[in-house]
Amino acid sequence: MTTSAELETTTLTVSPGAEATTTLTVRNDGDIVEAYTLEVVGDCAAWSTVEPARVSLYPGTSEVVTVRLAPPRSHEVRAGEIPLGVRVLPAERPESVAVPEATVVVEPFHELRADLDPRRRSGWLGARFRTAVQNRGNTAVDVALTGRQEGEELKLAFTPAERRLEPGESAEVGLRVRTRKLIWFGKPVAWPFEIEAAEAVQDGAAEAEPGRSEKVPGEFSQIPVLPRWLLIVLAALLALLLAWFALVRPAIKSSAEQAVAKAAQEKTPPGGKQDSAAGGTGDQGNGQNKGDGKGQGNSSGGSGGSGGSGSGGGSGNPEQISATIDVQTKAGGENKGTYPVAPGKVFGVTDIVVANFQGDEGVLTIYFGDRKITTIALETFRNQDYHWVTPIEIQENEKVTASVTCAKPGTPATGTQASGCHQVLNVSGELKDVAR
Repeated sequence: MTTSAELETTTLTVSPGAEATTTLTVRNDGDIVEAYTLEVVGDCAAWSTVEPARVSLYPGTSEVVTVRLAPPRSHEVRAGEIPLGVRVLPAERPESVAVPEATVVVEPFHELRADLDPRRRSGWLGARFRTAVQNRGNTAVDVALTGRQEGEELKLAFTPAERRLEPGESAEVGLRVRTRKLIWFGKPVAWPFEIEAAEAVQDGAAEAEPGRSEKVPGEFSQIPVLPRWLLIVLAALLALLLAWFALVRPAIKSSAEQAVAKAAQEKTPPGGKQDSAAGGTGDQGNGQNKGDGKGQGNSSGGSGGSGGSGSGGGSGNPEQISATIDVQTKAGGENKGTYPVAPGKVFGVTDIVVANFQGDEGVLTIYFGDRKITTIALETFRNQDYHWVTPIEIQENEKVTASVTCAKPGTPATGTQASGCHQVLNVSGELKDVAR
């Protein structure tokens, strides 16, 4: 054989991402000048080179070349023993090809990647997340998933808690987060937590080295069972109920009792004997004057009817009423709602309740006739009420007016922003006849 080649070592160790070298001695044992092509063959060929890749030798001479190994830090280069071969091919006598061999030991490296999807979720008592884990190392590992939260208000459970992953393999693991108790009222509470994907440590083994674990933060937002807007609505309803029992209902009852008492007085007036005597006189007069006396009797009866009408329609018995003005306004626009006082009546206002249940932004102005009562910003209240001990009188044919300028519609109980502003004005008080 005219060609001989020998590697410096038969076993070579290299770390992924690093570089290792060895030498190859090529000798021309022939009797002619020979050119040799040098090439790495086998599983190492993708990340190995020979420098120089071509040499020419005189008969009986040799040359030393460098074999350079640089495996990438990738899961595609598995840890373990890989055969290395360098083919030495003569140009003149190719049948004298030589392939010296060695063993390359690729060292293992560990790299885990973990992710949490989504990073933040909300719920009353708990929520579910997805944890993605990938083994980017070049050796199979057993991955254990754990979670922790300061204060231990949360309970974190993985399904399953351990997985075996081959190099480059990915897996999804379910995570359930649950609180220990409900929040009935108040604001949402944020509970931050952290999950860790780490290489499982066998009993008696050392702790995991850096790169063998990955930590990912997450957050669970616990919302109250009863939302804040519902408490506001319940408070408004309770206020209206208390106003009914404390103000409106007693006033209605008092008006009814006064009406019954007056009706009884008209039916049986005081001094009944005198009226009876007068009635007798009238009868006697009618009896004495069947002709002309009849005209006098009719005239007297007409006068009595007029007096009865005046008493029944007097302004001394006010009527308790409550009117609602509903104003709906487009965003960026202005609109008015009115309640007109009927002809022949006077409206004495004692109470106003304004509801801004959507949380709109803008300006509300209230007028009694031509008088401006108040101007308030919508964003400063959800429910507002006004009360007067002495009623504010609005004359006949005048109006109670609610004028709304809508700057920005709010968000009602549906959770979707409204297309326009919506206000409700309730006006209560006494309605009585105009004194003539």
